[in-house]
Amino acid sequence: MKGKGALSQVYLFRELTPSEMDVLISISKELRVKKDEFIFKEGDMGDAFYLVVSGSVRISTIVPGVGEEALTILREGEYFGEMALIDDAPRSASAIANDDTILLLIEKDNFQKLLAQETGIAYKLLWVFTRTLSARLRKTDEQLKSILSIAKTF
Repeated sequence: MKGKGALSQVYLFRELTPSEMDVLISISKELRVKKDEFIFKEGDMGDAFYLVVSGSVRISTIVPGVGEEALTILREGEYFGEMALIDDAPRSASAIANDDTILLLIEKDNFQKLLAQETGIAYKLLWVFTRTLSARLRKTDEQLKSILSIAKTF
């Protein structure tokens, strides 16, 4: 996935115009991480959000007495860490390169400036974030229901 054309196919950016994409790319940075390298750790303060350009990223949490529990694997075109752009809470999980990976990142400070200066882009991105967070919450609710139903059988 390379260039603005490929990025425009990503769910997060698909409603942006070419000029809005240029603005977003101008505040983005590329980050290359090696397989099994931490991008961030659970409990770290969030300062950026990330888009997987190539490779894959494992989102994991540490379960006491069990160890690392992979919550999901994110692949090309998927994104993570967007909660850091919205709140000041510590990271709720770790992000680890599952392969050699290239990421596009947008730092929180730059995103906040974008919100203030480019309200059209901000509106579009925040709605996508809202839909994403809602979908993830629904998935978590379903997983919790499954866990509770299994727990009741013991």
